[in-house]
Amino acid sequence: MMSNLYALFAANFPADRRTCCIETHDGLQYSWDDIDHASGRMANLLASLALPAGSRIAAQIEKSPEALILYLATLRAGFVFVPLNTAYRAAEIDYFLNDATPALLVCAPSAFGWISKLAFAAGTRQVLTLDDQRQGSLLERAAVQPDFFETVAVTDDDLAALLYTSGTTGRSKGAMLTHRNLATNAQVLQQYWHWQAGDVLLHALPLFHIHGLFVACHGALLNGSKMIFLPRFDSATVIRQLPHATVFMGVPTFYVRLLADPAFDHNACASIRLFVSGSAPLLLDTFDNFIARTGQTILERYGMSETAMMTSNPYDGARIGGTVGLPLPGIALRVVDEHGHPCASGAIGAIEVRGPNVFKGYWQMPEKTAQEFTADGYFITGDVGCFDERGYLSIVGRSKDLIISGGYNIYPKEIESFLDELDGVEESAVIGVPHPDFGEAVVAVIVASKAATLTAAGVIAAMKASIANFKVPKQVHFVDELPRNAMSKVQKNVLRERFG
Repeated sequence: MMSNLYALFAANFPADRRTCCIETHDGLQYSWDDIDHASGRMANLLASLALPAGSRIAAQIEKSPEALILYLATLRAGFVFVPLNTAYRAAEIDYFLNDATPALLVCAPSAFGWISKLAFAAGTRQVLTLDDQRQGSLLERAAVQPDFFETVAVTDDDLAALLYTSGTTGRSKGAMLTHRNLATNAQVLQQYWHWQAGDVLLHALPLFHIHGLFVACHGALLNGSKMIFLPRFDSATVIRQLPHATVFMGVPTFYVRLLADPAFDHNACASIRLFVSGSAPLLLDTFDNFIARTGQTILERYGMSETAMMTSNPYDGARIGGTVGLPLPGIALRVVDEHGHPCASGAIGAIEVRGPNVFKGYWQMPEKTAQEFTADGYFITGDVGCFDERGYLSIVGRSKDLIISGGYNIYPKEIESFLDELDGVEESAVIGVPHPDFGEAVVAVIVASKAATLTAAGVIAAMKASIANFKVPKQVHFVDELPRNAMSKVQKNVLRERFG
């Protein structure tokens, strides 16, 4: 069978391709034939541009069926897709364009003026436009192309996508993901999450990230399942659409907002057989409250740009709150100490992974790539965690977030779990800041509920009664909200700059 990821999807389209593949929030329907023909026209357009082999096609565009079709066309034409967060501004875009050196950039028509100048200065050959209302030069030029396109044969090891890390700290790096990486991961998840005939995915995630594009869309495409496309998450719209779906995927913030809506109850989600959460830690309170409200248990999983999905709570079996489940079939995952030796159950160490899901390396960073792999081929994720006695993995935090105070290793996640249990604390983040005596001092940043009467002294006193003194925050700051990136991850680098 051809290794091109699109060919894998197409082989699993429904027998009747006139049925609906994508339904938009405003009632438009795209059949499977529509997807195949539209991606064929776009692929023919890309081929007509005579781009060099392996060219990158960058896209900073709003979510729409056409945005997904552009991705599929890029795969079909044998090029490399580079999705860019729609929140990125000029300085960030300039970095990505100069780093990825795309041959083609697709942007919103409203951004063409400033972004095309950056693109041409970076050596990009073509800049086309596409908005979320089916307008732009990309569609205009594709419209005159034939709708039949013979999907380009590629090898398993050819690049399918260049996905830039979310950049919660430092410069983003381009993770090189191959057709094999993405295909094998989609196939494993299809079986592990029991995708089945008749499934309908309610899609409220963005398309520039691994969760929305490679987990959600790939799952539906591989299963021949209809998707209901929402331009963004809105709790009222999601609740209205839930009865028409069977699968929903979200970041923790989605579930927090659903639980805050009185209309969200057991009846609203009676048709859903699977709620998936990822991209950021799901608070145990949210996990428990969701069960109490709906009678359903969220399935939390663990992945990253460089590896796609690595672990998941089981579909059949215990889903344990506060954990990200078990290593997926075919994936080797270990937790090791500072000497590289496997940690015992309950002992915290560095998380490393090996498998067909693991990326090819960082774009144009061979030395950085070499540093991130062990001698026996495991990728060093940069996360720290521990296995319990059942083999379930819990993520403690990022290794770069580790606080070393007075010679003691302190993991922010542990302190955050105690803070989040305090009455009046909605959420918290713990960071380390420079300290002349201890090296680093523990600082807590808290979002309090509106009715709360919390004080810094009160929080510190409560922590002294719960955890070792060296872990107790030296300072407590209250904020209206924690800074987050587009996928809901707390940007601790921003907090360190603000409170350091």
